[in-house]
Amino acid sequence: MKENGYIIILSLKLMGGNEMFQLKINEDIMLRMLSARDAKQLFEITDRSRSHLKKWLPWLNDTVSEADSLSFIKNSFIPYQNRKGLTAGVFYRKKLVGVVGYNSIDLKNRIGTVGYWLDIHQTGKGIMSHSVKALVNYGFTELNLNRIEIRCAVGNIASRAIPERLEFVQEGILREVEWLYHHFVDHVIYSMLQKDWKSTHYPQSN
Repeated sequence: MKENGYIIILSLKLMGGNEMFQLKINEDIMLRMLSARDAKQLFEITDRSRSHLKKWLPWLNDTVSEADSLSFIKNSFIPYQNRKGLTAGVFYRKKLVGVVGYNSIDLKNRIGTVGYWLDIHQTGKGIMSHSVKALVNYGFTELNLNRIEIRCAVGNIASRAIPERLEFVQEGILREVEWLYHHFVDHVIYSMLQKDWKSTHYPQSN
């Protein structure tokens, strides 16, 4: 199935069964759910990006071995099967380079919250911008979400650049909303509505 240039191999609508989500973005980039065989590579990119990621993500101290990455992968299937979330690996030229997904999905209110991180060696190539754009498009066209949110630490300029590039609306600041190792950080919240996404990115799909 092809939607706005993306090839949807298996749909999240089928979650709860045994199907694995995959989304081909272009010849270089593929999103797919992680499996046990990815644990070693996931830990490797986490470990070499540790200092970089630790500035903005709270879970680095809990990921100190390949076994921890394997546990993360296994645990990611729980919200997927319960229709409450989706975690996918970002594969660039067949190598795992990051993680993107819906940290939460509220199908009743048709809201999803997107999160992401990238191997420090792969920044500056547009990989995550393409990945987030594809996942947002998937949320609106396949999951029929009405609202998608992205929340970033105020000082995380690289992460903030993605929703801004995709023309999300900055709604406000959540003060001291996250404890990050030894201090609180403020988050900026961005949102996109389905009607605005379609009119801005895909006017032909009205």
